Amino acid sequence: MADPLDDGPFFHGTRAVLRPGDHAAAGHPSNYRPEIIMNHVYFTALRDGAGLAAEIAAMLGADGSEPHVYLVEPTGSYENDPNVTDKKFPGNPTRSYRTSAPLLVVEEVADWTRLSSEALETWRERLTALHESNAEIIN
Repeated sequence: MADPLDDGPFFHGTRAVLRPGDHAAAGHPSNYRPEIIMNHVYFTALRDGAGLAAEIAAMLGADGSEPHVYLVEPTGSYENDPNVTDKKFPGNPTRSYRTSAPLLVVEEVADWTRLSSEALETWRERLTALHESNAEIIN
């Protein structure tokens, strides 16, 4: 494998309940466009970035969904997430990545910053506008 893009540690935010030793894997519907089955699983080296993803996933999930952030280890090669890097922002300021290989769940982490109800509402409005505009997900 080539030199890693980032040394981590890495985090994955989701509404899924996972345990150490589980794998987060591609092949599930997008949190943002559920009609799209994702070819990759996404992760970040920023704990609060994973927290944001978890909050959004829970907000868009079934009533009672809860956000979870996990410390994860990639099991294969990975690349910069093109949904938030180079194509839309220069470089990779969010330290966001994607892989087609599973992520190994090491542990759940609790020390991430929760969004305020106002911030969640702002994200709900942004995501609604993106969905209504048929914004592309680079899959």
